[in-house]
Amino acid sequence: GTGILSSQPEENPHWWNANMVFIPYCSSDVWSGASSKSEKNEYAFMGALIIQEVIKELVGKGLSTAKVLLLAGSSAGGTGVLLNVDRVAEQLEEMGYQGIQVRGLADSGWFLDNKQYRRTDCIDTITCAPTEAIRRGIRYWNGIVPERCKLQFKEGEEWNCFFGYKIYPTLRCPVFVVQWLFDEAQLTVDNVHLTGQPVQEGQWLYIQNLGRELRNTLKDVTASFAPACLSHEIITRNHWTDIQVKGTSLPRALHCWDRSLHESNKNGKAPLKGCPIHLIDSCPWPHCNPSCPTIRDQFTGQEMNVIQFLMHMGFDVQKMAQQQGLEPSKLLGMLSSGS
Repeated sequence: GTGILSSQPEENPHWWNANMVFIPYCSSDVWSGASSKSEKNEYAFMGALIIQEVIKELVGKGLSTAKVLLLAGSSAGGTGVLLNVDRVAEQLEEMGYQGIQVRGLADSGWFLDNKQYRRTDCIDTITCAPTEAIRRGIRYWNGIVPERCKLQFKEGEEWNCFFGYKIYPTLRCPVFVVQWLFDEAQLTVDNVHLTGQPVQEGQWLYIQNLGRELRNTLKDVTASFAPACLSHEIITRNHWTDIQVKGTSLPRALHCWDRSLHESNKNGKAPLKGCPIHLIDSCPWPHCNPSCPTIRDQFTGQEMNVIQFLMHMGFDVQKMAQQQGLEPSKLLGMLSSGS
């Protein structure tokens, strides 16, 4: 595998020699379903049950002697981590394995139930507003949400638990949240399409506001890594070591998180000095972080540098630099470092 699934120390410095199990996403239910195929239901949605069965099977393959189980996932899998991490911990406890620490790593699954840029009728998964899609899905999949989250909402409102900032405060297990501030999947469901023609001012303001809203939802998340980039998914990409927030890469932040959990288990100390785990970009627009992955024009497939991208977004870097009496690259550097 690549990224966190790689067995090469250069690509996966912290977990290259861990025991890894990859569960393919074949259930289309954000890992929440418990609905078997019947005469009424043509399809089975059994994501929540698949995870439980895999855990049962792994106990006989060495999981019973593990110290830590890290449940990780990207996109729908990231949301699936939030929905299942406590249930996996409870399952192992019930099976008599209280000694295994269960943790979560949720990548690109922290969605907002925000207002779409342009409202559209819900005719398919792409046009459906985030809340409406989950509302319908949860009925269709017979979706299971954790009991502690369910109790926060009225009956029929369980869909709220699919949104990270609402379920996170109810979780018992430690979870590390990785989220691009400008997530492409979020922008797609919000009907902001960045193809072909330059972005209108309304869209540009909407995108910046999205970054602000997302940053706000992460302020109380103890362990987080949120670069100001336009992208989707990161932990299984081979460039995941290159992205930095405030000078710290994601594998390094995960290593710090791992150590801090290890230390706090020992003696309840404060966070480790010089080992940050709450890393959120403060600069205000997509790709203002110079370590962001390369952008491709979705229309032509051409790679763009940051200046080309911002000009495509209707942001005149040259003009702004001129007004400030700076080189464009200097201006970008200053904005990127948040000064």
